[in-house]
Amino acid sequence: MILSKLTKPNHFFHLTFFQRYKTLPFNKPKTKPSHPKKGHKKSSRKRKDSPPFVTDVKEARDSDEALSLFHEYHQMGFKPEYPSYSALIYKLARCQDFEAVEEVLGYVLDNNVHCQETLFIALFQHYGKAHLVDKAVELFHRMTLFNCVRTSQSLNGLLNVLVDNDRFLEANELFDKARKMGFRLNSVAFNVMIKGWLEKGEWDQACKVFEEMLERKVERSVVSYNSLIGFLCRNGELDKAKGLLEDMINKGKRPNAITYALLMEGLCSIGEHNGAKKVMFDMEYRGCKPTVVNFGVLMSDLGKRGKIEEAKSLLSEMKRRHFKPDVVAYNILINYFCKEGRAAEAYKVLFEMQIAGCEANAATYRMLVDGFCRVEDFEGGLKVLNAMLTSGHSPRVETFRCLVFGLVKSGNLDGACFVLEEMEKRQMTFCSDDWEALVIESCSGVESIGEHVNELIMG
Repeated sequence: MILSKLTKPNHFFHLTFFQRYKTLPFNKPKTKPSHPKKGHKKSSRKRKDSPPFVTDVKEARDSDEALSLFHEYHQMGFKPEYPSYSALIYKLARCQDFEAVEEVLGYVLDNNVHCQETLFIALFQHYGKAHLVDKAVELFHRMTLFNCVRTSQSLNGLLNVLVDNDRFLEANELFDKARKMGFRLNSVAFNVMIKGWLEKGEWDQACKVFEEMLERKVERSVVSYNSLIGFLCRNGELDKAKGLLEDMINKGKRPNAITYALLMEGLCSIGEHNGAKKVMFDMEYRGCKPTVVNFGVLMSDLGKRGKIEEAKSLLSEMKRRHFKPDVVAYNILINYFCKEGRAAEAYKVLFEMQIAGCEANAATYRMLVDGFCRVEDFEGGLKVLNAMLTSGHSPRVETFRCLVFGLVKSGNLDGACFVLEEMEKRQMTFCSDDWEALVIESCSGVESIGEHVNELIMG
């Protein structure tokens, strides 16, 4: 390896790092993990509501192991039915192994298995998250081949995927053709289209869809009103939003906590924090109990204005009033503590939420790791990273990068190697520019190191 040429004593620091973590197997082929041995009993196998195959698939670590189980069971003479196929497909879709999903759907088709509509709706959602919208559209048109009747739920699912992936014109075309295709449009379909028009900033078009609901005798839901109220509030038209709220109440629709939270956000956006607090009082008077969401709006506004202690006192008030703060409420505090360079206090909030029985999510840990990196407390960041990985969450590449560079700079080579190894396990790596910067950072003072970087990366 090229770094073995650097034998001068003052290169000891840099050599140590790259000897501990030599070169990543950048193009290492994916290997299939070993799966449980035949006849291996797991504690969860005691559940009587699921066949053994379904239980094993749910506990599989990844798509390779799930597929291995499927083929192993098949060789043992197992005849899968719909619950087994659906459990496997759900697992593969969550792992975003869509090639394997298509393979298993082929088995389903060949064996003439009767499928439930919920399976396809879930697949639409997974395809949408992966931006494979054409796959979702194709599957929608193939559903009937799987002995599955398409209802308005499937239509709604596909409309939502199209709108969320900026394919609004296709969504609008499908919406217009829905009746001819035999679908009965319900409030969910109209709400999706209202959302789509508003995301494009087309208020008048959204209102036309809202009025069309009356024409077609489709009952407007709270969601219908909330979409319009939210748009008005985001655009500073608070008087119109309040008028729509009154119209909603007069029409017999009871606003929910989200309705009032939207109004509160609108008021906070124009600096009316006290007005937002009054809305929370008024909603109780009108018979709508505040939720964590409403407190969260006020906490977030206080955090933006640098009043973190007041935001923290609101959290205490929630507890006094027997509201159990959720992860979003705690994350608001953690976020603003980190932004102000108070990572140690943010870490205390993590401890408090865990004591209260609230489980941290990926965003919690990411904010904390980034917060510690921001104040150059890389040891603290590494401690949070360990907790994050133990909990089953994973940072973004950017967070890994910041932590590796910081640990190298501070001389913690073992920590940097550990982070790089964790990246490798998740098939994450740096771009060549990042590797070059890392080598230069760790080998600062070494002459002509740049010409050797490519050799280092390629092994």
